[in-house]
Amino acid sequence: MKILETTRLLLREFTPEDADALALVLSDPETMRYYPAPYDRAGVERWIERNRQRYQDEGVGLWAMELKEPQDSEVHKTIGDCGIIVQRVDGERLYEIGYHLRRDFWGQGLATEAAVACRDWAFAHLKTERLVSLIRPENLASRGVAERTGMTVWKEVNWRGLLHYVYSIERSSQLRFLANELPQ
Repeated sequence: MKILETTRLLLREFTPEDADALALVLSDPETMRYYPAPYDRAGVERWIERNRQRYQDEGVGLWAMELKEPQDSEVHKTIGDCGIIVQRVDGERLYEIGYHLRRDFWGQGLATEAAVACRDWAFAHLKTERLVSLIRPENLASRGVAERTGMTVWKEVNWRGLLHYVYSIERSSQLRFLANELPQ
């Protein structure tokens, strides 16, 4: 089921058939270096199933990120994930924008494109005044994506045993951020 479409991407619900393509992301040690460990095949399948359950239980989840027009040699259009998940941070229930992108697509603005679309979708469809992204301080690329979506560091937390910055954007800040992005 299609959720969002951008200039270059389609975000849709995961299916079990996405496991091979998603393994190219979640099983890559470099891509997952800020996680405790990369995922094995069974872990990738559980990742997909957890998100499919989130769609039912919470109406949100990480969605498959597909290229609308794959490169010539591209067998799998699915190049990562991006979406909204519910996280508990310091006892508070928050909507998080999460994203993972296959390494050979880094540096093309695709994660930012997907995250901006998810930000706008969340503020249009969810009853929330704040969106967050939990990011390890040393993950400069992910921090850059969060900043390009208009997020700033709200606080630091020890989350799942590791220091994380909680990047945040509020609904009212999003409107100011968008106004500053318009051509003058």
